[in-house]
Amino acid sequence: MPTFVPSQRGQTAPASPIRRLTPYADDAKRRGVQVLHLNIGQPDIATPRAMIQAYHDFDDKVLAYGASEGSLRYRWARAGYYTGLGLASGGAPIDPEQIIATVGGSEALLFAIGATCDAGDEVLVTEPYYPNYWGYAHLLSVSVRAITTTADNGFRTSAEQVAAAIGPRTRVVLLSTPGNPTGTVYSAAELRAIASVCRERGVYIISDEVYRDFVYDHEILQGRLTAPSLLAEPGFADNAILVDSVSKRYSACGARVGCVVTRNAELRAAMLKFAQCRLSPPVVDMLAAEAALQTPPAELALNINEYHRRRDALVAGLRAIPGVHAATPEGAFYLMVELPVDDAEKFCIFLLQDFALDGHTVMLAPGDGFYANAELGRRQVRAAYVLEVPKLQQACQVLAAALQVYPGRLRSAV
Repeated sequence: MPTFVPSQRGQTAPASPIRRLTPYADDAKRRGVQVLHLNIGQPDIATPRAMIQAYHDFDDKVLAYGASEGSLRYRWARAGYYTGLGLASGGAPIDPEQIIATVGGSEALLFAIGATCDAGDEVLVTEPYYPNYWGYAHLLSVSVRAITTTADNGFRTSAEQVAAAIGPRTRVVLLSTPGNPTGTVYSAAELRAIASVCRERGVYIISDEVYRDFVYDHEILQGRLTAPSLLAEPGFADNAILVDSVSKRYSACGARVGCVVTRNAELRAAMLKFAQCRLSPPVVDMLAAEAALQTPPAELALNINEYHRRRDALVAGLRAIPGVHAATPEGAFYLMVELPVDDAEKFCIFLLQDFALDGHTVMLAPGDGFYANAELGRRQVRAAYVLEVPKLQQACQVLAAALQVYPGRLRSAV
């Protein structure tokens, strides 16, 4: 009898560090343990009411295919959103024809990497990085090279480091700002310098700005409403690509609506062919996303202030635990945490499988999956501060107690 096995691509695909321990969490819940989820960026703040209402208001008799590039209404709304933020490069605002609506920011990444790279080409990222960068590159038979960053330098890279790291097969530099999983926010000058290096070397740059609004240190903003954006920088029409999404900004991860933006008409045409292959983005979700774009800035500001409080509470709680090191993130709602353990994944499993404090435990994302060199993240975890402050404080209490009894604790790190 023949043997049926998955492809090598399937067998060697990286498992998500964010979700791969879900079976342990599910088992803990079956035992009656309350799991505090710090592993995944799923906000608990309410989705804007106008967005929910848009779902209720849909009453077409047929739920038909939409345009492959997304509805013109949604793309006009998205273009207006960017114009309202002042993201006009050299006075030229974003046009709807420069936007393709996607199934979340994830598909935007897939389209952007697929349109810039061939099999055997290379994406240059900074590590720690969002694991789906590697996942989509792997799917496309594209390799990933990483510039290692650390808490000591704010988890940021420089134009000089990018220039030194670009190799003969590098086709695109992928930068996340505000960053997942580090919270790093690049200044306009830093973005401009890195994009200039890419332009000079004939390399595209993808700017992942899904967390644009989530900035807590206001000197970074310099009068802006949001973090600096590559869209606002002149001179990069040929090599710049923006990835965006409604998921985090509007607490609407389940809507699965994002977009990819470029002023490069030829590149946009290539991505449109990918969009045509998958037919169309979700029609009703685009209506809801259009409504979300009308959310008053004051409402978003209240949410950002709440995340600011959560950031401060979690950082303070983690730093109070002996042997734990946590840098203060500038933006997004994640941070990388160094633990005094032999293996962070084993500790994460221990939390879910063998430990509870007053009926509660914590789920974290093991840090090895956020690095090209897994050893660099062996004692790290990513934590998402997407829960209310009392729950974050409770999570820190659970972690402190668990570290006291964990067999693999590094006593020398205390």
